[in-house]
Amino acid sequence: MVLSPEALAKVDQAAAKYPPDKRQSAVMAALTIAQDEKGWLSTETMDFVAHYLGMPPVAVYEVASFYTMYDLKPRGKHKLALCTNLPCALQGANVAAKHLKQKLGIGFNETTADGKYTLKEGECFGACGDAPVLLVNDKQMCCAMTPDRIDELLGGLK
Repeated sequence: MVLSPEALAKVDQAAAKYPPDKRQSAVMAALTIAQDEKGWLSTETMDFVAHYLGMPPVAVYEVASFYTMYDLKPRGKHKLALCTNLPCALQGANVAAKHLKQKLGIGFNETTADGKYTLKEGECFGACGDAPVLLVNDKQMCCAMTPDRIDELLGGLK
């Protein structure tokens, strides 16, 4: 079994929101649950999700590879996704990106040598009024990320 009974119970709960013949509609929730448990989505994990939901593996791969919130390779303990779309860029996302890259010693789509941080370039997180926005581990949204606020965040993540 690839996922724990606890994770499978969560997948079943998500799938119960749909008619039985539309169980595959819970694929995004199932992938999120799997990634939360495993840390990333291996082919084995995606194949398991596909089988569990009764859908072709390629359909799961399509979803997982389309959305940037899914990690198809191991990532650092803390995934930092910075929105660089126009509203965030106009409010300092480029400065924040430069600061993050310098501070961590990595570029976008890279992981620090100690495995603590992975830096990603994110798409719009729907909080343009709070730009620039940074998402930590796909769960915690941090707003108005200046270099000082980034330093404060990094200090708290250690």
